[in-house]
Amino acid sequence: MMNALKQRLADCRPLAETLCNALRTETAKLGFGTNDLPAADAGTAAYRLESDPASGSESLLGEWHDRHGYRIGMLLFHGDGSFFAEHDIAKPHPTDPSLFVEAIEAWGRDNQLCCEPRLLSMIEDADQPTD
Repeated sequence: MMNALKQRLADCRPLAETLCNALRTETAKLGFGTNDLPAADAGTAAYRLESDPASGSESLLGEWHDRHGYRIGMLLFHGDGSFFAEHDIAKPHPTDPSLFVEAIEAWGRDNQLCCEPRLLSMIEDADQPTD
């Protein structure tokens, strides 16, 4: 008999792949090359089950970590069918110098999926004269 983590992971695998594809597509739309960032890959995340503090139901959480152990992304699947994914970018926008790309986020429920970058305005250098 399959344990709860393996079963939930097997159930969520197709959606995890869809979310990772959406994160990669959104990253490419911004102008980042495939070698500019670590890829969001469902197969390389470390997964665990956790209790959702809001509903008390069990959620599947997958995380990516960098070589120093810092989290750089996550996949989260709630028992109610909702989901969330985030992939940290933390780089200047490749085509718009006025923007900084903090992360790419994807979220939704059932067959509804939204994905967009989390952008910040670049801080102007205080030593530079303004026009």
